[in-house]
Amino acid sequence: MLSPSEHAALVAAVAQERDREAFARLFDHFAPRLTAYLMRQGAEAAVAEEIVQDAMVTLWRKAALFDPAKSSLTTWLYRIARNRRIDLMRRDRDTPVEPENPVFDVADTTDLEGELDATQREAAVRAAMKSLPEEQRSLVVLAFFDGLSHSDIAERTGLPLGTVKSRIRLAFTRLRRTLESDGVVEAR
Repeated sequence: MLSPSEHAALVAAVAQERDREAFARLFDHFAPRLTAYLMRQGAEAAVAEEIVQDAMVTLWRKAALFDPAKSSLTTWLYRIARNRRIDLMRRDRDTPVEPENPVFDVADTTDLEGELDATQREAAVRAAMKSLPEEQRSLVVLAFFDGLSHSDIAERTGLPLGTVKSRIRLAFTRLRRTLESDGVVEAR
């Protein structure tokens, strides 16, 4: 799952460097979600895939126009897809355009307050992580960012398993206190 800050960084890489790998990550993240959204709105699978392709081509071509200060990338792409679907419906004379059709509902696919809260929490956690002693921080990174088990960490670092567990536990105690004092999480 990509965060809004990762979205912005990847779009910037596409806009500035025509970074194909960044575009592929965005495509892999958004294409299935956009397809599912369009199908929930009543589009057939083939039509949904066509619209998604078009929306992602728009992202490739117009990445420089994306402004993260105005909306999230999720909102931007969903609006592009929604507008493409409306355009297709208008061109298709067999499909009457009805204002009550759910496609005309602007489905807010993001919780902007939730995104803001998540972004603020992420920043607070990163700041709190910097306050940890290096021997604790490095183990937390290995466990939670690299996804290693405690046993794998012990093997990789050469530390006893009990030491790994106690340092991670101490790190979380320290992180919890810091985040509680900053009001990021509620005190127990």
